[in-house]
Amino acid sequence: MENRFNKTHIIVLTYAFITVILWASAFVFTKVAFVSFTPEALGSVRYLFASIFLLVFAIIKKISLPKPKDIPMFFLTGLLGFALYVYAFNKGSVTVTASTASVLTSTAPIITAILAVIFYKERINKICWIAIALEFLGIIIIALNDGIFSINKGVEWILTAAFCISLYNIIQRKLLKEYTPLESTTYSIFAGTILLTVFLKDGLAQLWAAPMLQIVNVICLGFLPGAIAYLFWVTAISKAKKVTTVTNFMFITPLLSTIMGLIVIKEVPSHVTIIGGCIIIGASILFQKLNKL
Repeated sequence: MENRFNKTHIIVLTYAFITVILWASAFVFTKVAFVSFTPEALGSVRYLFASIFLLVFAIIKKISLPKPKDIPMFFLTGLLGFALYVYAFNKGSVTVTASTASVLTSTAPIITAILAVIFYKERINKICWIAIALEFLGIIIIALNDGIFSINKGVEWILTAAFCISLYNIIQRKLLKEYTPLESTTYSIFAGTILLTVFLKDGLAQLWAAPMLQIVNVICLGFLPGAIAYLFWVTAISKAKKVTTVTNFMFITPLLSTIMGLIVIKEVPSHVTIIGGCIIIGASILFQKLNKL
């Protein structure tokens, strides 16, 4: 029994770690894609490729169709976890560095925990609220521009994306009681792709005009940090005893994306981002430690 538990725990950690590596790459390669794509067009073609990949996989696995009563719920997860998330993420990434975007997105586990209190009546240790306060202090520091408090549009969009993915995590907990990770991820991405078709005309036009390396980049964004990463993420959530075991891995995303940003696009994080990021990551880790009490 203990060996089985250890094996499951290792699988959960492996899926979660691979996911955050893939998501970290998205922060960097999304910036690269903006050379040839607008934020809206990029989101539409990225998840078009993700849907094609999952459609082929779903046919091979012969998954069943969702229950009619759950279709609105899948469109909600498609809106929050994909359509609205990628729209807000891409819009924010235009004016925010990859490292800053990843730091702000790492607030999602804390937002998820707060939403769990609201929707699932889960209890949070009183001391954890101090960690949450420190989280927002880190956000305020990042928002400081030359000593002046300024929440720019980029920061607003990225925080909106973090809130969307947090709601997505909460709703997925309910859906995973009736559906497999593959089914839940596939239906959600399909729904998100349908919602993003309003931008697909421009997306296909820009895809046609883009150089081959950019096309390959978008395909990889759809397959790797898109379809595969979300499939691994939902699988990890479904196997873990606690969601926090999985979401805790999001705290290393800023470090990974910063390293990738330095290597790929020579993007050096500002001192403000480093200071605010350390506070956010430290407070997030503190929250996870205390929340187990």
